[in-house]
Amino acid sequence: MSENSDPLLALRSAIKSRATITFSKDGAPVPSLASATHIDLSPSQSYARATPTRWKKSGSGNEGYTLDALYLVFQLQGASGGEYMKQARENGMTVGMVSITERKAVLDYLEGRISDHPSIIQEDAGKGDGSAPAGAATSPQKRRHYVPDAKDVQVVKRMRQNEVELEDRHTVLRGQKLNDFTNLRNIYADKLKKLKDASKTGAAVPAPPSPKARVQGAPIILVSSSPTALVTMYNVQRFLGESVFETSQEARANAGNNRPPELIHIYRKVDIPSNDGTTSMRQATRRYAVYDNAEKMPPDGWDRVVCVLTTGQAWQFRPYKWSEPRALFHHVKGMHVSWANDPPNPKIADWNVTEIKIDKNRRHVDKSTVAHFWRVWTTGWA
Repeated sequence: MSENSDPLLALRSAIKSRATITFSKDGAPVPSLASATHIDLSPSQSYARATPTRWKKSGSGNEGYTLDALYLVFQLQGASGGEYMKQARENGMTVGMVSITERKAVLDYLEGRISDHPSIIQEDAGKGDGSAPAGAATSPQKRRHYVPDAKDVQVVKRMRQNEVELEDRHTVLRGQKLNDFTNLRNIYADKLKKLKDASKTGAAVPAPPSPKARVQGAPIILVSSSPTALVTMYNVQRFLGESVFETSQEARANAGNNRPPELIHIYRKVDIPSNDGTTSMRQATRRYAVYDNAEKMPPDGWDRVVCVLTTGQAWQFRPYKWSEPRALFHHVKGMHVSWANDPPNPKIADWNVTEIKIDKNRRHVDKSTVAHFWRVWTTGWA
Protein backbone atom coordinates (compact mmCIF):
# COMPACT_ATOMS: atom_id res chain seq x y z
CA MET A 1 0.00 0.00 0.00
CA SER A 2 1.42 3.42 -0.97
CA GLU A 3 1.93 6.22 1.53
CA ASN A 4 -0.40 8.48 -0.47
CA SER A 5 -3.37 6.18 0.15
CA ASP A 6 -2.53 4.98 3.67
CA PRO A 7 -2.96 7.69 6.37
CA LEU A 8 -0.89 5.70 8.91
CA LEU A 9 2.12 5.46 6.57
CA ALA A 10 1.65 9.08 5.47
CA LEU A 11 1.68 10.34 9.09
CA ARG A 12 4.74 8.21 9.89
CA SER A 13 6.58 9.50 6.82
CA ALA A 14 5.77 13.14 7.67
CA ILE A 15 7.01 12.74 11.26
CA LYS A 16 10.19 10.88 10.25
CA SER A 17 11.03 13.53 7.62
CA ARG A 18 10.25 16.33 10.13
CA ALA A 19 7.73 17.82 7.71
CA THR A 20 5.58 20.71 8.91
CA ILE A 21 2.15 19.36 9.89
CA THR A 22 -0.65 21.94 9.77
CA PHE A 23 -4.41 22.00 10.33
CA SER A 24 -7.30 23.32 8.26
CA LYS A 25 -11.05 23.78 8.26
CA ASP A 26 -13.14 24.36 5.11
CA GLY A 27 -9.91 24.71 3.16
CA ALA A 28 -8.53 27.52 5.37
CA PRO A 29 -5.64 27.04 7.83
CA VAL A 30 -6.41 27.07 11.58
CA PRO A 31 -3.89 27.37 14.46
CA SER A 32 -4.69 24.20 16.40
CA LEU A 33 -6.12 20.71 16.08
CA ALA A 34 -9.01 21.57 18.40
CA SER A 35 -10.65 23.79 15.76
CA ALA A 36 -9.59 21.77 12.70
CA THR A 37 -11.45 19.27 10.53
CA HIS A 38 -8.43 18.18 8.49
CA ILE A 39 -4.76 17.39 9.15
CA ASP A 40 -2.43 18.54 6.35
CA LEU A 41 0.66 16.31 6.27
CA SER A 42 2.01 18.04 3.15
CA PRO A 43 0.71 20.45 0.49
CA SER A 44 -0.63 17.46 -1.45
CA GLN A 45 -1.76 15.27 1.46
CA SER A 46 -4.75 16.32 3.55
CA TYR A 47 -6.84 13.90 5.61
CA ALA A 48 -9.98 14.35 7.66
CA ARG A 49 -8.91 14.20 11.30
CA ALA A 50 -11.39 11.35 11.94
CA THR A 51 -9.89 9.19 9.16
CA PRO A 52 -9.52 5.62 10.52
CA THR A 53 -6.07 4.03 10.36
CA ARG A 54 -4.77 0.48 10.39
CA TRP A 55 -3.60 0.74 14.03
CA LYS A 56 -6.12 -1.48 15.79
CA LYS A 57 -7.66 -0.52 19.13
CA SER A 58 -7.14 -3.00 21.95
CA GLY A 59 -10.13 -5.26 22.50
CA SER A 60 -12.31 -3.71 19.75
CA GLY A 61 -12.06 -6.14 16.84
CA ASN A 62 -10.64 -4.54 13.73
CA GLU A 63 -11.66 -0.97 14.59
CA GLY A 64 -8.65 1.32 14.16
CA TYR A 65 -7.58 4.51 15.89
CA THR A 66 -8.34 7.72 14.01
CA LEU A 67 -5.57 9.85 12.49
CA ASP A 68 -5.94 12.65 15.05
CA ALA A 69 -5.65 10.19 17.95
CA LEU A 70 -2.27 8.95 16.64
CA TYR A 71 -1.07 12.50 15.94
CA LEU A 72 -1.86 13.59 19.51
CA VAL A 73 0.42 10.82 20.82
CA PHE A 74 3.28 12.44 18.88
CA GLN A 75 2.30 16.01 19.77
CA LEU A 76 1.91 15.26 23.52
CA GLN A 77 4.82 12.84 23.86
CA GLY A 78 6.34 14.75 26.79
CA ALA A 79 3.08 15.04 28.77
CA SER A 80 2.32 12.99 31.87
CA GLY A 81 -0.56 10.53 31.81
CA GLY A 82 -3.09 12.89 33.39
CA GLU A 83 -1.96 15.89 31.34
CA TYR A 84 -2.10 13.80 28.14
CA MET A 85 -5.73 12.83 28.75
CA LYS A 86 -6.65 16.44 29.64
CA GLN A 87 -5.01 17.87 26.50
CA ALA A 88 -6.57 15.14 24.33
CA ARG A 89 -10.05 16.06 25.58
CA GLU A 90 -9.35 19.76 24.94
CA ASN A 91 -8.44 18.84 21.35
CA GLY A 92 -11.79 17.13 20.80
CA MET A 93 -10.85 13.54 21.71
CA THR A 94 -13.62 12.80 24.22
CA VAL A 95 -13.50 9.14 23.15
CA GLY A 96 -11.15 7.11 20.99
CA MET A 97 -7.84 8.46 22.35
CA VAL A 98 -4.84 6.12 22.40
CA SER A 99 -4.63 4.41 25.78
CA ILE A 100 -1.84 5.23 28.24
CA THR A 101 -0.35 1.73 27.87
CA GLU A 102 -0.13 2.00 24.07
CA ARG A 103 1.41 5.49 23.83
CA LYS A 104 5.03 4.33 23.79
CA ALA A 105 4.48 1.69 21.09
CA VAL A 106 2.62 4.18 18.86
CA LEU A 107 5.31 6.84 19.33
CA ASP A 108 8.13 4.35 18.60
CA TYR A 109 6.42 3.38 15.35
CA LEU A 110 5.65 6.95 14.22
CA GLU A 111 9.24 8.09 14.87
CA GLY A 112 10.71 5.05 13.10
CA ARG A 113 12.26 3.23 16.06
CA ILE A 114 10.23 0.12 15.17
CA SER A 115 9.08 -0.94 11.71
CA ASP A 116 5.98 -2.92 12.63
CA HIS A 117 3.68 -3.76 15.53
CA PRO A 118 1.16 -6.54 16.20
CA SER A 119 -1.66 -3.97 16.47
CA ILE A 120 -1.18 -2.83 12.85
CA ILE A 121 -3.70 -4.53 10.56
CA GLN A 122 -1.89 -5.86 7.49
CA GLU A 123 -3.26 -4.92 4.08
CA ASP A 124 -4.11 -8.52 3.13
CA ALA A 125 -4.98 -9.77 6.65
CA GLY A 126 -8.12 -11.84 6.87
CA LYS A 127 -8.35 -12.60 3.15
CA GLY A 128 -9.04 -16.21 2.33
CA ASP A 129 -11.61 -18.48 0.77
CA GLY A 130 -13.94 -19.65 3.51
CA SER A 131 -16.62 -21.14 1.23
CA ALA A 132 -17.48 -24.80 1.44
CA PRO A 133 -16.17 -27.02 -1.43
CA ALA A 134 -18.68 -27.72 -4.18
CA GLY A 135 -20.01 -31.23 -4.69
CA ALA A 136 -19.48 -32.41 -1.16
CA ALA A 137 -20.62 -35.99 -0.70
CA THR A 138 -23.74 -36.49 1.43
CA SER A 139 -23.22 -40.16 2.17
CA PRO A 140 -20.89 -41.33 4.93
CA GLN A 141 -17.33 -41.84 3.74
CA LYS A 142 -14.24 -43.34 5.20
CA ARG A 143 -12.34 -40.75 7.24
CA ARG A 144 -9.37 -39.47 5.28
CA HIS A 145 -6.14 -38.01 6.61
CA TYR A 146 -6.41 -34.21 6.82
CA VAL A 147 -4.00 -32.33 4.59
CA PRO A 148 -3.84 -28.59 5.44
CA ASP A 149 -4.33 -26.15 2.60
CA ALA A 150 -1.24 -24.02 1.91
CA LYS A 151 -3.40 -20.87 1.72
CA ASP A 152 -4.92 -21.66 5.11
CA VAL A 153 -1.45 -22.06 6.62
CA GLN A 154 -0.44 -18.58 5.46
CA VAL A 155 -3.68 -17.04 6.75
CA VAL A 156 -3.21 -18.67 10.17
CA LYS A 157 0.39 -17.43 10.32
CA ARG A 158 -0.75 -13.86 9.67
CA MET A 159 -3.48 -14.22 12.29
CA ARG A 160 -0.93 -15.42 14.85
CA GLN A 161 1.37 -12.51 14.01
CA ASN A 162 -1.47 -10.02 14.60
CA GLU A 163 -2.75 -11.74 17.72
CA VAL A 164 -3.01 -9.34 20.66
CA GLU A 165 -2.88 -10.67 24.19
CA LEU A 166 -5.53 -8.94 26.27
CA GLU A 167 -4.29 -7.10 29.33
CA ASP A 168 -6.03 -6.07 32.53
CA ARG A 169 -5.07 -3.75 35.35
CA HIS A 170 -2.93 -6.48 36.91
CA THR A 171 -0.98 -7.78 33.91
CA VAL A 172 -0.22 -4.30 32.58
CA LEU A 173 1.78 -3.54 35.75
CA ARG A 174 3.95 -6.64 35.43
CA GLY A 175 7.40 -6.10 34.01
CA GLN A 176 8.85 -8.43 31.38
CA LYS A 177 12.33 -8.43 32.92
CA LEU A 178 12.93 -10.95 35.70
CA ASN A 179 14.85 -9.44 38.60
CA ASP A 180 17.06 -11.55 40.83
CA PHE A 181 17.18 -10.19 44.38
CA THR A 182 19.34 -13.01 45.77
CA ASN A 183 22.29 -10.70 46.41
CA LEU A 184 20.10 -8.19 48.24
CA ARG A 185 18.51 -10.93 50.33
CA ASN A 186 21.94 -12.25 51.33
CA ILE A 187 23.04 -8.77 52.42
CA TYR A 188 20.01 -8.23 54.64
CA ALA A 189 20.01 -11.80 55.97
CA ASP A 190 23.19 -11.04 57.90
CA LYS A 191 21.75 -7.75 59.23
CA LEU A 192 18.51 -9.42 60.30
CA LYS A 193 20.45 -12.16 62.06
CA LYS A 194 22.41 -9.56 64.05
CA LEU A 195 19.18 -7.75 65.01
CA LYS A 196 17.61 -11.00 66.23
CA ASP A 197 20.71 -11.90 68.24
CA ALA A 198 20.81 -8.41 69.75
CA SER A 199 17.16 -8.59 70.78
CA LYS A 200 17.76 -11.95 72.49
CA THR A 201 20.70 -10.64 74.50
CA GLY A 202 18.97 -7.34 75.32
CA ALA A 203 21.55 -5.19 73.53
CA ALA A 204 20.40 -1.84 72.23
CA VAL A 205 19.71 -1.72 68.51
CA PRO A 206 21.30 1.34 66.85
CA ALA A 207 18.81 3.73 65.29
CA PRO A 208 18.94 4.00 61.50
CA PRO A 209 20.47 7.20 60.14
CA SER A 210 17.97 9.87 59.15
CA PRO A 211 17.54 10.11 55.35
CA LYS A 212 18.88 13.18 53.61
CA ALA A 213 16.44 15.58 52.07
CA ARG A 214 15.91 15.11 48.34
CA VAL A 215 16.57 18.79 47.70
CA GLN A 216 18.76 20.98 49.88
CA GLY A 217 17.12 24.38 50.28
CA ALA A 218 13.67 25.70 49.50
CA PRO A 219 11.98 24.72 46.21
CA ILE A 220 12.02 27.64 43.75
CA ILE A 221 9.11 29.15 41.79
CA LEU A 222 9.96 31.45 38.87
CA VAL A 223 7.51 34.18 37.81
CA SER A 224 7.64 36.45 34.77
CA SER A 225 9.28 39.86 35.02
CA SER A 226 6.91 41.24 32.37
CA PRO A 227 4.91 44.28 33.58
CA THR A 228 1.82 42.80 31.88
CA ALA A 229 2.02 39.51 33.79
CA LEU A 230 -0.90 38.80 36.11
CA VAL A 231 1.36 37.34 38.83
CA THR A 232 4.54 39.31 39.58
CA MET A 233 6.85 39.92 42.52
CA TYR A 234 4.43 42.63 43.66
CA ASN A 235 1.40 40.39 44.20
CA VAL A 236 2.73 36.80 44.34
CA GLN A 237 3.06 36.85 48.15
CA ARG A 238 -0.61 37.62 48.71
CA PHE A 239 -1.85 35.44 45.84
CA LEU A 240 -0.01 32.19 46.64
CA GLY A 241 0.40 32.82 50.38
CA GLU A 242 -3.03 34.25 51.28
CA SER A 243 -5.15 33.04 48.30
CA VAL A 244 -6.23 36.60 47.45
CA PHE A 245 -5.57 38.10 44.02
CA GLU A 246 -4.93 41.78 43.46
CA THR A 247 -3.44 43.29 40.32
CA SER A 248 0.24 44.16 40.23
CA GLN A 249 -0.67 47.86 39.94
CA GLU A 250 -2.79 47.73 43.11
CA ALA A 251 -0.14 45.79 45.02
CA ARG A 252 2.58 48.20 43.89
CA ALA A 253 0.52 51.22 44.98
CA ASN A 254 -0.19 49.63 48.37
CA ALA A 255 3.54 49.06 48.82
CA GLY A 256 4.33 52.72 48.11
CA ASN A 257 5.55 52.13 44.54
CA ASN A 258 8.76 50.63 45.89
CA ARG A 259 10.92 48.29 43.84
CA PRO A 260 10.00 44.65 44.44
CA PRO A 261 12.48 42.46 46.33
CA GLU A 262 14.71 40.06 44.40
CA LEU A 263 13.55 37.14 46.56
CA ILE A 264 10.24 36.41 48.27
CA HIS A 265 9.58 33.51 50.63
CA ILE A 266 6.14 31.92 50.78
CA TYR A 267 5.20 29.68 53.70
CA ARG A 268 2.53 27.03 53.27
CA LYS A 269 1.13 24.55 55.78
CA VAL A 270 1.01 20.94 54.57
CA ASP A 271 0.09 17.57 56.08
CA ILE A 272 2.93 15.04 56.26
CA PRO A 273 3.14 11.54 57.81
CA SER A 274 3.96 11.36 61.51
CA ASN A 275 7.29 10.01 62.73
CA ASP A 276 5.70 7.58 65.19
CA GLY A 277 5.31 4.81 62.61
CA THR A 278 1.50 5.10 62.46
CA THR A 279 -0.73 6.24 59.63
CA SER A 280 -1.56 9.52 61.37
CA MET A 281 -0.61 12.86 59.82
CA ARG A 282 0.96 15.96 61.30
CA GLN A 283 1.05 19.54 60.06
CA ALA A 284 4.29 21.16 58.94
CA THR A 285 5.23 24.48 57.34
CA ARG A 286 7.00 24.35 53.98
CA ARG A 287 8.98 27.27 52.58
CA TYR A 288 9.13 28.21 48.87
CA ALA A 289 11.43 30.77 47.25
CA VAL A 290 10.11 33.02 44.45
CA TYR A 291 12.30 34.83 41.87
CA ASP A 292 11.53 36.76 38.69
CA ASN A 293 15.15 36.82 37.54
CA ALA A 294 16.85 33.45 36.99
CA GLU A 295 20.28 35.09 37.18
CA LYS A 296 19.63 36.09 40.82
CA MET A 297 19.18 32.48 41.92
CA PRO A 298 21.92 30.67 43.90
CA PRO A 299 24.37 28.39 42.03
CA ASP A 300 22.21 25.31 42.66
CA GLY A 301 19.04 27.18 41.72
CA TRP A 302 18.11 25.10 38.68
CA ASP A 303 18.33 21.93 40.77
CA ARG A 304 15.58 23.41 42.99
CA VAL A 305 13.27 25.02 40.40
CA VAL A 306 9.96 23.16 40.49
CA CYS A 307 7.54 25.54 38.76
CA VAL A 308 7.61 28.35 36.19
CA LEU A 309 4.71 30.81 35.77
CA THR A 310 4.55 32.17 32.21
CA THR A 311 2.47 34.65 30.23
CA GLY A 312 3.04 32.76 26.98
CA GLN A 313 5.91 35.04 25.87
CA ALA A 314 8.97 33.01 24.79
CA TRP A 315 11.45 35.81 25.55
CA GLN A 316 10.91 35.10 29.25
CA PHE A 317 13.01 31.93 28.90
CA ARG A 318 16.11 33.40 27.19
CA PRO A 319 18.27 33.52 30.37
CA TYR A 320 16.95 30.16 31.60
CA LYS A 321 18.92 26.91 31.62
CA TRP A 322 16.50 25.60 28.98
CA SER A 323 15.55 28.51 26.71
CA GLU A 324 13.31 26.43 24.43
CA PRO A 325 9.78 26.13 25.96
CA ARG A 326 9.27 22.45 25.14
CA ALA A 327 12.60 21.48 26.72
CA LEU A 328 11.98 23.74 29.74
CA PHE A 329 8.56 22.30 30.53
CA HIS A 330 9.86 18.78 30.07
CA HIS A 331 12.09 19.34 33.13
CA VAL A 332 9.93 21.63 35.32
CA LYS A 333 6.21 22.17 35.74
CA GLY A 334 4.80 25.03 33.68
CA MET A 335 1.79 27.21 34.59
CA HIS A 336 0.19 29.62 32.10
CA VAL A 337 -1.64 32.36 34.05
CA SER A 338 -4.39 34.31 32.27
CA TRP A 339 -7.81 35.88 32.79
CA ALA A 340 -10.74 33.47 32.86
CA ASN A 341 -12.38 35.16 29.85
CA ASP A 342 -9.23 35.26 27.69
CA PRO A 343 -9.36 33.14 24.49
CA PRO A 344 -6.98 30.14 24.23
CA ASN A 345 -3.39 31.12 23.47
CA PRO A 346 -2.21 29.12 20.40
CA LYS A 347 1.46 29.74 21.27
CA ILE A 348 1.30 27.40 24.27
CA ALA A 349 -0.58 24.57 22.57
CA ASP A 350 2.45 22.25 22.61
CA TRP A 351 4.31 23.66 25.63
CA ASN A 352 3.00 21.09 28.14
CA VAL A 353 1.75 23.75 30.57
CA THR A 354 -1.30 23.83 32.85
CA GLU A 355 -3.79 26.70 32.55
CA ILE A 356 -4.41 28.81 35.68
CA LYS A 357 -7.47 31.01 35.07
CA ILE A 358 -8.07 34.06 37.30
CA ASP A 359 -11.51 35.68 37.43
CA LYS A 360 -11.42 39.48 37.16
CA ASN A 361 -14.27 40.16 39.57
CA ARG A 362 -15.10 37.10 41.68
CA ARG A 363 -12.52 37.17 44.46
CA HIS A 364 -14.27 34.37 46.34
CA VAL A 365 -12.99 31.86 43.77
CA ASP A 366 -9.34 32.82 44.33
CA LYS A 367 -8.99 30.23 47.08
CA SER A 368 -10.01 27.34 44.81
CA THR A 369 -7.75 28.69 42.03
CA VAL A 370 -4.72 28.77 44.32
CA ALA A 371 -5.60 25.35 45.76
CA HIS A 372 -5.61 24.00 42.19
CA PHE A 373 -2.19 25.59 41.61
CA TRP A 374 -0.64 23.83 44.60
CA ARG A 375 -2.41 20.54 43.98
CA VAL A 376 -1.21 20.24 40.37
CA TRP A 377 2.52 20.01 41.05
CA THR A 378 3.22 19.67 44.80
CA THR A 379 2.25 15.98 44.99
CA GLY A 380 5.36 14.16 46.13
CA TRP A 381 7.09 17.16 47.81
CA ALA A 382 5.39 16.93 51.18
